Amino acid sequence: MKQDVVETTGPDPVDARLGTRLAELRAERGWSLGELAERSGISRSTLSRAERAEISPTASLLNRLCGVYGRTMSRLLSEVEAEPAQVVRAAEQQVWQDKASGFVRRSVSPPHPGLRGELVEGRLTAGADIAYDRPPVPGLEQHIWVLEGALDVTAQDVEHHLATGDCLRLRVWGPTRFRCPGPEDARYALAVVLP
Repeated sequence: MKQDVVETTGPDPVDARLGTRLAELRAERGWSLGELAERSGISRSTLSRAERAEISPTASLLNRLCGVYGRTMSRLLSEVEAEPAQVVRAAEQQVWQDKASGFVRRSVSPPHPGLRGELVEGRLTAGADIAYDRPPVPGLEQHIWVLEGALDVTAQDVEHHLATGDCLRLRVWGPTRFRCPGPEDARYALAVVLP
């Protein structure tokens, strides 16, 4: 079983802002760490360490928290940006990395409260395998377009092998899995549309 956290030597600025936002979301709902642990299936100690930025949460852990809080990962990550802008230059796009799994996520288009869609670039190293136990928002629409390499996506117990140029569109209701079979890394565009 893969770790849900990556130990860090010092608080990363993004992880620090993310931890603060996670604590705010829990406080807004009036939940204790124990209540959030029950709702998310994540241990109290891991939640506490993530809120204090003592650890860098994995994509899987953030996905579970997004599900509990009813938001997409892009929205959560945009909430920790200092100043969201309408135009985000390539050099300024928010990049988040799950070092444990070999996943890099770039928010290409900034989420906006008045809009339902966003565009994300994903990169998986050869052999990387990420499983999400549930979507952050049930019925989330996704369009996955492979730009380089190959990607295996499993949704609703059906595995789809995608080669360069292939596009899969689906609504996500349950567990999903993204795997890069290799031999080269995979790069893909992910369009996410709220239901």
